[in-house]
Amino acid sequence: MDLDFSEEQEILRAMVRTLCSEHSTIDIVRALEDDPVGYPLDLWKRLAEVGLLGILIPEEFGGSGMSMLDAAIVYEEFGRSLAPSPHFVSCVLAAGAILEAGSEQQKREWLPGIAAGDVVISPAWLEPHNGYGPQGVQLRAELHCLFASSATRLLVLARSGERLTEVDLFLVDPQADGVVVEQQRSLASDTQYKVDLEAVRVPASSRLGAAGSGWQTWNEVMHRGIVLSAAQAMGGAQRALEITCEYASEREQFKKPLAAFQSISHYLADAATQVSGGTTLVYEAAWACSQGREIARLAPMAKLFACQTYRDLTAMSLQVFGGVGFTVEYDAQLFFRRAKQLQLSWWDGPYLEELVAASILD
Repeated sequence: MDLDFSEEQEILRAMVRTLCSEHSTIDIVRALEDDPVGYPLDLWKRLAEVGLLGILIPEEFGGSGMSMLDAAIVYEEFGRSLAPSPHFVSCVLAAGAILEAGSEQQKREWLPGIAAGDVVISPAWLEPHNGYGPQGVQLRAELHCLFASSATRLLVLARSGERLTEVDLFLVDPQADGVVVEQQRSLASDTQYKVDLEAVRVPASSRLGAAGSGWQTWNEVMHRGIVLSAAQAMGGAQRALEITCEYASEREQFKKPLAAFQSISHYLADAATQVSGGTTLVYEAAWACSQGREIARLAPMAKLFACQTYRDLTAMSLQVFGGVGFTVEYDAQLFFRRAKQLQLSWWDGPYLEELVAASILD
């Protein structure tokens, strides 16, 4: 495994960091909490202009055709800046499902629009009281969906048979009769919606892939997607550690900075070690995916470890900041809330542990 980044990859990192510093400042992040749209349109436009909305879409469909390792670099920077956008749901998950299972017509109809930023497709997936596995897809009336108000289509998982994995993927028009979306409040104050479906008619041409093949497609797409979720978590953890170290070096108690106290410095040392290990694990998973290697174990490990590290580090950060860390004036609470939300989203800890256990025991 070679994790020396090329000059082009370092330029990519610098470009994304600059874009986020201009169009996803902490003030913008704060202003978009609980916003019905939930992301800055200027950032979305700029990401499209530099080809990052189509980062994993082949050039023949209007994308950039870059590698998973390139995408991991981008998602590290998204995590550092807490950049709010439907990039993950549309450009990674939905685009991945269309590439994996869509017909040639479906690919040419939807992928160029996703890469250009003209189309947003978001998965409508999680059901009340059901889990992340195929048994959780029962689809009766309610689903969970990010950025539903901005979606051109919803990528809906629906059960099509009695066997565990008999699930289909459908592209559903959110303006169709019987579709109702209602904004929900979350720990991260991101833009989440409940989607109610009642007697919604969907043409057969809107199904991705063969009947009953949807879960296999979704499982493949999710394994690639969680590598980028892990990269986002590590980017957030890196930035959270930086602002905690800055505060500990500046804030004084008993006439010396907090960082001079051994208990605080050891907290920070442990956190730096976890961040270094987690970042390497994420890079390994992204590299393996870019090389076409098996990631059935690496991808769940990466998200499990990265999100646990992010959550633990931000909890420690609030302890270092003390009571003020919980107040809205400080940025530490922004990272803490998003760390926990990311840990719960896109395959949570228990489901990831089941996948890792299966890979080492079965």
